[in-house]
Amino acid sequence: MFLGILMHKAESAGRELIPVNPASTSRTCPAPECGHISGENRTTQADFVYVRCGYTANADEVGATNVKRAGLVLRKAALAA
Repeated sequence: MFLGILMHKAESAGRELIPVNPASTSRTCPAPECGHISGENRTTQADFVYVRCGYTANADEVGATNVKRAGLVLRKAALAA
């Protein structure tokens, strides 16, 4: 129900809503050359430190970056179809 309301709001504002599965987005390294998923990357509720490449950031920012990236991939695929 929430997604339906959000979709309607987005359309009325001239925006596009692309639903993305958020699973593991705050545990996935957003570094372009990396992308490895590990629970060990999320050291605390707020901190992301990738154990393999050393990338560090706020875990919420990492999650948002990965959700945006996934949405753009889905959008590109939909436009190509």
